[in-house]
Amino acid sequence: MLKKKLATPVREEEIKKLQVGDVVYLTGEIYTARDKAHQRIIEYESTDAEAEMPIPKGAVLYHCGPLMKNSNGKWGIIAAGPTTSSRMEATTPAIIEKLRIRAIIGKGGMGDGTRAALQKYGCVYLAMTGGAAVLAATRIKAVEAVYWEDLGMVEAVWHLIVEDFGPLVVSMDTRGKSLYKEINEEAKQNVRASIRNSR
Repeated sequence: MLKKKLATPVREEEIKKLQVGDVVYLTGEIYTARDKAHQRIIEYESTDAEAEMPIPKGAVLYHCGPLMKNSNGKWGIIAAGPTTSSRMEATTPAIIEKLRIRAIIGKGGMGDGTRAALQKYGCVYLAMTGGAAVLAATRIKAVEAVYWEDLGMVEAVWHLIVEDFGPLVVSMDTRGKSLYKEINEEAKQNVRASIRNSR
């Protein structure tokens, strides 16, 4: 297991060195995106309105619906825990292809479509512990901007500056390996063995 500190924007060659089980801490810029933001990105894919796309190519996406407060015109973070990533499975492969996303932060893992896109385009899935929303907020040092506010506070795209954001576990890498797939396979084998032994 490798522990590594990375600065955004993360280079593709750095991402390709990461393997399932490595622990990562990120410093730099990340962008939140949930269901509605993903759908809007897909819509922009069809119109090719690159100038209006708030998320740059090569960015890090955070599956998160943060709780924010506005004090004297300045945004601050109250809580910013990860959202269950499987909700975005249908749109994520196309977004990785369009924006060449280098890393996705979330919880719960993602499916085979995303796994294939991670491998094809050089991206990793980084798991963050659920239930650590307040702790995660302490690693967010500033709100750079907010985009698509019409989607609502939770669904808007928040451009965040983070420092040593983590620990994040590489759960799906660029080699097509998935910690979730391995665990599922092991669980199936254990169930089959238990059934055999009980006969």
